[in-house]
Amino acid sequence: MATVQFGILAYAYQVIDASGPMDLLNSANKTAFLINREYGPVSDDLISQAPQFTFHHIGVTRDPVKLGTGQMTIIPTTSVDDCPELDILLVPGPYLGNFDLHPKHADFIRKHVAAGKLLFTSCTGASLVASTGVLNGKTATVNNIEFDWVQNRWPQVNWTREKKWVIDGNIWTGSGAVAAMDMVAYWLKENYGLPVLIQAASTLDYEPRDADGLFNVLPQRYDSKGEKTSTHVFKYYDS
Repeated sequence: MATVQFGILAYAYQVIDASGPMDLLNSANKTAFLINREYGPVSDDLISQAPQFTFHHIGVTRDPVKLGTGQMTIIPTTSVDDCPELDILLVPGPYLGNFDLHPKHADFIRKHVAAGKLLFTSCTGASLVASTGVLNGKTATVNNIEFDWVQNRWPQVNWTREKKWVIDGNIWTGSGAVAAMDMVAYWLKENYGLPVLIQAASTLDYEPRDADGLFNVLPQRYDSKGEKTSTHVFKYYDS
């Protein structure tokens, strides 16, 4: 199974917009499953189903980038000019208002979408993609707090708030930061299977929601009285 090349644009985004999906996918890595097996049983069959991701943090240059949350700064691993070929690109959301997407990042998005590659957006990241023109005529969603502001600014897009995430061709837009993480969880399940998602999510003690915001993605569990109990089952070696 070929390694999936996963890119994240680097600018002043809200940290969870990138770290949430990235942590989930990293937890689904074959190498992560092999590490998990040090602590509890993980079958060879499950490991064989797991993907492998390599992450690229793409700046306009390789200069440090101050993010939009918690005074955190990252150093891009690559730039728009020397980025390896990607399979997937994530556009995380900044705090809107005075934020302007750099023209080089805008061109990078356009080329990625035109090549038919998969694009994820998280939260207000959809507004940045809208500013490039590639969402014109497409259906998309965005953070509910900024929804009206974004809709008025880019009316050529068919904005909706009916779902937590929207799929239109090769562009997947997530409404809020955690909803986008749920969206990526759905993609992971559809492409690599529910057991891979369950293993990855359990390492984060995370339960994803569906596109309607309901907790019915993972199998539900009930105790002897018929009352709902914890979704995840944590497996350990016999001591």
